[in-house]
Amino acid sequence: MAERRRTAGPRRVLHSDGESSAPEVGEPAELSFGQHVVAFGKELIGVVVGAVIVAALLRGFVGQMFIIPSVSMENTLQKQDRVVVEKLSSIQRGQVVVFADPGGWLRGSQSQERSPVGKALQFVGVLPDTSTKHLIKRVLGLPGDSVTCCDDGGRVSVNGQPLDETSYLRADARGQVVPSEIPFRVVVPTGHIFVMGDNRNQSADSRCHLAKVQAGLPKGQNAFVSEDLVVGRAIAVIWPFPRKHRLPVPDTFATVPGGEKPAPRTASITAGPEANC
Repeated sequence: MAERRRTAGPRRVLHSDGESSAPEVGEPAELSFGQHVVAFGKELIGVVVGAVIVAALLRGFVGQMFIIPSVSMENTLQKQDRVVVEKLSSIQRGQVVVFADPGGWLRGSQSQERSPVGKALQFVGVLPDTSTKHLIKRVLGLPGDSVTCCDDGGRVSVNGQPLDETSYLRADARGQVVPSEIPFRVVVPTGHIFVMGDNRNQSADSRCHLAKVQAGLPKGQNAFVSEDLVVGRAIAVIWPFPRKHRLPVPDTFATVPGGEKPAPRTASITAGPEANC
């Protein structure tokens, strides 16, 4: 008996239930040049969007760059220095910190205007923040600390411990600036810090608000910066390159004893009318 010959055709796969599936599909055709371009564009957009999201998250929660707008922290920081601010550490005495204006500290400042592209790069952290809504000072007092100026040697004391500030106070050919020409004694309230600039003669810091009254607050309370307003601590100058250096906590703060616990809800302030820069 003659054998029937099978005609060539697509193979079908037999499953265990006896039913057959659709024919196997051959190798896909090569993508055209235009399709390659579209695929590459989609991948590139995904990478860029992912990088922007990561950069924005890093800027919001890890670190950020700022431009120094004034001379209040000379010689530690000079005008137009670029500093890196990290946002993970807790606030400690002696740190240089960036914080938002507590209200009435900044007057007549104008920020450097950027182009839309510059603003976008600033937002994701590629360019430093040029905003003048922030200040940068050194932390001298934490909640509960008693900060006094001055002792018999003309030094600022924290919790009875005189500070040796020679390593960071501004100095020039005429010598080093005095720690403060404004006498005061304060106890820092809970949730706040007391800050001063390293260029004391040209720094409108906590001392300058001890005699002022802000709406809704007792006299002098606006001299203390809420911890919620602190962006982070400045850890290094990265530009200009010749000025590149770290910003460690000076050794003098290592021996300062702890302050009152719990810290008072309202600051204790002893200062005269001259505490008004």
